[in-house]
Amino acid sequence: MSEIDEDNRTYSVVVNEEEQYSIWLAGRSLPAGWHEVGHAGSRTECLDHIAEVWTDMRPKSLRQAMDARG
Repeated sequence: MSEIDEDNRTYSVVVNEEEQYSIWLAGRSLPAGWHEVGHAGSRTECLDHIAEVWTDMRPKSLRQAMDARG
């Protein structure tokens, strides 16, 4: 078993102002510009959630600039 498989900690799914997702250990202070999205669980559960909802990896500002051009 890998170290990741043995990780029993709880994580939260977080997102920044550019709508980029990550996971963060639950209960820890978040860095500036990041907020929780309301999904928490194991590392794998959180990463699975991100895989479902983060379908466009481009930062928000890039998506908006591209939409404005075309």
